[in-house]
Amino acid sequence: MDWPLFGIFLATTYAAGATGAFFSPDGWYDRIDKPNWTPPNWLFPVAWFVLYICMAYAATRVAISGSPLLVYALAIWGLQVAFNTLWSPVFFGLHRLGAALVVLCGMWLSVLAMAISFWRVDMVAGLLIAPYVVWTSYAWALNFSIWRRNRGAAQPAGA
Repeated sequence: MDWPLFGIFLATTYAAGATGAFFSPDGWYDRIDKPNWTPPNWLFPVAWFVLYICMAYAATRVAISGSPLLVYALAIWGLQVAFNTLWSPVFFGLHRLGAALVVLCGMWLSVLAMAISFWRVDMVAGLLIAPYVVWTSYAWALNFSIWRRNRGAAQPAGA
């Protein structure tokens, strides 16, 4: 294992995740209509903490694999990190539920492509990404439900 490389990938994931700290749930999020299967706010950082470690470890395994496919797999990894970084500012910062749903579509597609490409390079790396595919699918369904429930509602002041 290349621990310095793992540290770089981990720092990258947490830098992306920092947008969640800058644009976190607030009074607006508390007031919008959400389905009863919405997880409690504390679960999101816990889930992302685990997912970011898995993403970084999987990316490190791919990077050191020597596979001719690793360049493409890591490019897809970078794409999903970009979508991941974008979602919180769009959803929590701009309060644009539909636009956040579009971002999540790109994120889900890139996460799925990453899982497949990682699997082709290193089976363990692909398996490490499987929970991220599940979480992103759940996030898309949640974002869709919130968008559908609130699309006719007036935007709160400051939105």
